[in-house]
Amino acid sequence: MGRRSALKAVGLGGLVTVGGIGALATADAAPAEGLGVPPYAPTGRRPRYRRATWSQQFQSGHGWTAGGGGTASSNPADTAVFTRGTSSVRVTTTGTGVQSYVRKTGMTAMDLSGKMIRLIFRVSDVTDLSKVVFYLGSSGLKNAFSWRVHTHGSGTNYVQSGEWVTVHLQWADVSGASGTYTISAQGEPSVRTGFTDMSFAVYDDAKAPVTYHLQTVELVPDTESVFPKGVVSITFDDSHKSVHDLARPVMDPFGMPGTLYNIADVIGTGSFVSLGQMRSLQDASGWEMAGHSYANATHTASYPKLTAQQVDADFAKLREWLVGNGFTSEHFAYPHGAFQKTTDGVAVDELASRHFTTARSIISETIESFAPAMPYRLKALTGITDGTGIGGTALSKVIGAGGALDRCAGSGSWLILCLHKIVAGTPAASTEISQAGLRTLMTEIDKREIEVLTVQEAMAYYS
Repeated sequence: MGRRSALKAVGLGGLVTVGGIGALATADAAPAEGLGVPPYAPTGRRPRYRRATWSQQFQSGHGWTAGGGGTASSNPADTAVFTRGTSSVRVTTTGTGVQSYVRKTGMTAMDLSGKMIRLIFRVSDVTDLSKVVFYLGSSGLKNAFSWRVHTHGSGTNYVQSGEWVTVHLQWADVSGASGTYTISAQGEPSVRTGFTDMSFAVYDDAKAPVTYHLQTVELVPDTESVFPKGVVSITFDDSHKSVHDLARPVMDPFGMPGTLYNIADVIGTGSFVSLGQMRSLQDASGWEMAGHSYANATHTASYPKLTAQQVDADFAKLREWLVGNGFTSEHFAYPHGAFQKTTDGVAVDELASRHFTTARSIISETIESFAPAMPYRLKALTGITDGTGIGGTALSKVIGAGGALDRCAGSGSWLILCLHKIVAGTPAASTEISQAGLRTLMTEIDKREIEVLTVQEAMAYYS
């Protein structure tokens, strides 16, 4: 029996999730106070904490060294800022754009087969942060793999000022190799064992220094043994009628369901799906009807441009509307992927946690993991299109050699794809993919024997 068949057989009601940790609270975060009790709170199926098989928590005497030409000062055991134990490593960069790092070499050789790396760190002010990179290797890092942990941009960022964030690094995410290490055309690392060296590196933007704290580097089990070919969730934003009319006929023959993130007050109007179509997708084809916003005006504005009261009210009305219309999903996608703070300083992802079990972004610097490191910042590859000259993510980069599908299939990870409109002809915008392009995508997923699950099913896979 396949994994999807097994999920159908036992149902979702009694399943619980096991795995990563959620967003870590920060001492300086504004509390979501005075908002009342949500009419429909999440049922509690959040990921359980996944125990590490090896852990460096940066307490006194840890033996790691801060250095690099980009390091101005450091404290190996900062007892003023930490989220575990009694200390973390504090480093301040020079403001010159040169690498600053916390590293250790010559450790007992480690086998990372069936493992992923968990990092917990904090950047005090991300204004002048450029990127974060992690290196794993041997021979004093002469042989090394590298992961681009985070690249800071002008939009919504996974790493935000003053927050402890958690990142899982999987073999699907390895981005570079040096020395005797190589990455195949399909994205496979040449070795997964024999590692003695680790380095957590931070680069500022050469305009001003940044201060960062490293709390934890750990190894935790991945899910390659459970999903040897990985999992793909095919998600659609904005309730477009073309999902029902053009995507469903393509996906049904493959037995592949999708997750549709809905804007409640457009349902049944103009070019949007009707309630009947939503129910048919859910009840006849096994799709998930999730939430995207209650009011279309709210979706257009995006939550960070509203007050906490306004955001929380929209969340509450959306959840009540979903439940009232027979849609059981507790999962959500942020309008425009934005989960920064509201105009009065409350984190949007904190508000989302009052009403939903997960919330999806459109950040894709690494592939999502089982269970997600931060379930209210789910990562997704967005803008997938087979059009040309219109921006977005080219379909060829998803299905080509060494692309997202190959890397998912080779590491047992969770690849969340975000699409919007389906068109019968040629796409004219980055939010469109042709029906033929969607069929090609489904064919390539099927060819690799990758499991396709809704977000709800993926979060419930540990029974």
